[in-house]
Amino acid sequence: MNVALVKNDSGPAASSVFAAAQGRLPGAGKVADIRREAFAAFERTGLPHRRIEEWKYTDLRALVREVLPLAGTPDAAALARAKAAIASVAIDGATKIVLVDGVVALELSDLAALPSGVSVRTLRAVLDEQSNESRGDLLLTKASDPMLSLNAALATDGVVVTVADGVQLSSPLQLIHVATASKVARSSRSHVLIGQGARAALVENSIAAEGAAAYQANDAAVIWVGDEAALSHVRLMRDATDAVNVSSELFTVGAKSKLSLFNMTSGGAVSRLQAFITLAGEASELIVNGVNLLRDKQHGDMTLVVDHAVPGCTSRENFRGVLDDRAHSVFQGRIIVRQDAQQTDGKMMTRALLLSDEAEADSKPELEIFADDVSCGHGATAGALDDSLLFYLQARGLPEKQAQALLIQAFVGEAIEAIEDDDLRERVIAAAQDWLEARA
Repeated sequence: MNVALVKNDSGPAASSVFAAAQGRLPGAGKVADIRREAFAAFERTGLPHRRIEEWKYTDLRALVREVLPLAGTPDAAALARAKAAIASVAIDGATKIVLVDGVVALELSDLAALPSGVSVRTLRAVLDEQSNESRGDLLLTKASDPMLSLNAALATDGVVVTVADGVQLSSPLQLIHVATASKVARSSRSHVLIGQGARAALVENSIAAEGAAAYQANDAAVIWVGDEAALSHVRLMRDATDAVNVSSELFTVGAKSKLSLFNMTSGGAVSRLQAFITLAGEASELIVNGVNLLRDKQHGDMTLVVDHAVPGCTSRENFRGVLDDRAHSVFQGRIIVRQDAQQTDGKMMTRALLLSDEAEADSKPELEIFADDVSCGHGATAGALDDSLLFYLQARGLPEKQAQALLIQAFVGEAIEAIEDDDLRERVIAAAQDWLEARA
């Protein structure tokens, strides 16, 4: 096999970023060694580009070009602007954990009165303890990816959350990422453990404070769902219009458990969620729904790798993209069925709605099946609004934009309706309506 070596245009700048950041990164000993190894792995590739199959449609070397320096520790002015920004997304009664420019802001978080059975520690505190010099495992992942390597090298902070066995949380945990600085990068890594038989909801927001622009976010989350547990994870990404956000999430799901993941991207110039999900326990259930609401020249990418590692698991992936102007939406979904994973039931569907002749939707659903007793399928469609339905609505007095908005709401409604919590579902609907109103 011939291998073509690609010049790493982001190498020198990224090297200086890592060199400048090492003095402020938490962790010594083995942790520091793993950071260096992770950065070396990133340097071998540099920013992902179109010759890497998983990044074929999201060429960061062309879209981003360079790795920006890490943001500094937020000062009082930054915290004040972050506080104003989170008011629009904060959920009443939720346990809020706020990260400002990649650093946990304890003064903006609700950690003083945690629900019984829930513990939260900052990643920085865990890695800085001398007894934890060997905790490099917090920076390691089974998935191999350049942006995950860069995250391991530069992760400034994050949280380590544990929900004890059997705990039933009545209100959600809310993780809010706030950007306050411009032309800088943030990198955080969080760990969430949902104990055996526990039930929890996790809401994740990415927003920009007033004045924040042209920043880069490279956040990661590693999440374990214990046996007979359930986790509902809702992500709402509304970054600054010229920001870049690459988020990586790695899930391990235990036996007889349920994971529901919903992601909606409506902000940012370039956004990508890559989720690596392993169904590691028998009779587990996975439901993934995603929505991209994009306009202007926005680029949104949702990439899923679902690994059915054991028998008897079910997975459903449903994605909707709505594209206006010259927007570009990408969906890549791969279902892997291992040889021993008999009686797997996996289905995947992606649909794109093009509101402009210049919009682009790329879809790549894949199945890799190594077992013979399975039920798996995938599909993809793309098209414009139905002219006959538009005519029907306009003939009854609705203006064109309002008629379009109703049809768009119906198009994304199937994905949104999968959110079981009424309050969270209403919040997502409101965010979608905000996008539609801005379009009008």
